[in-house]
Amino acid sequence: MGSIFSNVWALMLGIFFIMLGNGMHFTLIGLRGEIEAFSAAELAVVTSGYFAGFLLGARQTPLLIRKVGHVRVFAALGSFMSAALIAFTLLAEPWSWTLLRLLVGFCMSGIYVTAESWLNDAATNENRGKILSAYMIAQTLGIITAQALLTLGDAATASLFIAASIMVSISFGPILLTITPAPAAEITRSMPLGKLFGRAPLGTTGVFLLGSVYATQSGMGAVFGTQIGLTTDQVVLFIAMLFAGALVLQYPIGWLSDRMDRRGLILIGSVLASGFCVLGWAVGDGHWMLMTAAFLSGGITTPLYALLLAYANDTLEPEEMPAASGGLVLTFGIGAIIGPLLTGWAMEQWDPFAFWLTLAGTFAVLAIYAAYRMTRRAAVPAEDTESYLNVLPTASPLVVEAAGAWSADQGDGADAQSTVRGSGHDSQV
Repeated sequence: MGSIFSNVWALMLGIFFIMLGNGMHFTLIGLRGEIEAFSAAELAVVTSGYFAGFLLGARQTPLLIRKVGHVRVFAALGSFMSAALIAFTLLAEPWSWTLLRLLVGFCMSGIYVTAESWLNDAATNENRGKILSAYMIAQTLGIITAQALLTLGDAATASLFIAASIMVSISFGPILLTITPAPAAEITRSMPLGKLFGRAPLGTTGVFLLGSVYATQSGMGAVFGTQIGLTTDQVVLFIAMLFAGALVLQYPIGWLSDRMDRRGLILIGSVLASGFCVLGWAVGDGHWMLMTAAFLSGGITTPLYALLLAYANDTLEPEEMPAASGGLVLTFGIGAIIGPLLTGWAMEQWDPFAFWLTLAGTFAVLAIYAAYRMTRRAAVPAEDTESYLNVLPTASPLVVEAAGAWSADQGDGADAQSTVRGSGHDSQV
């Protein structure tokens, strides 16, 4: 195991520190926004600005890498992001925060593309699954740990924004001092969304809806917490629970996905997540029940995204996956922009607990559509499906494509082993 990670440990450490900074800033927006008396609708626009920048960065970074290389792109984007995090305290206005979030989202997306190019180049078909899984864990642990760091300062001052900037700056060290430049990122034209929907309707629709859910949970969760009167410690615990659940639930959901009709599992997961969101709405400000609802609903979101990608792989030809990966990331980004806007409007029109109702409704729509698709196409036999690999919703098209290639390779390997075993059995008979 040690040899597998000997070439990527510095990258993993750097990503962990980047996620400390990014995870702190996501929650800080909600905490400081409440202090500055921003409305839910204004903070929703700020949140969507991040994902608009993220989507733009995913499309532009490969062009930048081609021109100046991975190292310069990573260093430049990291520097801009570090500066932007401090700039939030200079002018507390919704329009300025939206512009800064647009910049941070662009930088963060570019950092993902650059880091994941290095990661994919260092991996082989034999160890890619383990490396991508470790990468996902490093990111998630970074976000969770970031919430604990927020309890060490006061959101009303500049200290926590400065701390987030420092974390991003520290991340440069292990990465830039040990990583060698990887080959230039390949630019694959995204599959048109109409064609993508025609080839993988459930995967495309589900990824769009999960984009809305993920952005709402990560971007509006702190807004919800502050508006119902949770303390800072309670807000950061609430956000940590949204992400901690994914670490616990990813394995059982992944295990089931390789052994049953994935559409049925998508249906069950969506129904359960919708129910957990209704629970969060019903319990009011009951502290521990809120944390339970966050853990369970958030815990289903990330594995469900990976499950939708795995099901899309099942319905696409291997040669279609590079173009489909870009289309799926685009679809996710569009949903991530719309979700917080819809949630912020609902919270403004009714009350903060509309946060849970919009999430519950989105999961319910996914469940209904999954049930409908089960009536339109025969199930793919479990033995013919691609292997499941957990992928974070923030993954770049490069990782989505790499995960699909790994899954197909694993499936082909399993088929070959099955054939060998079957031939051996026949010869003995």
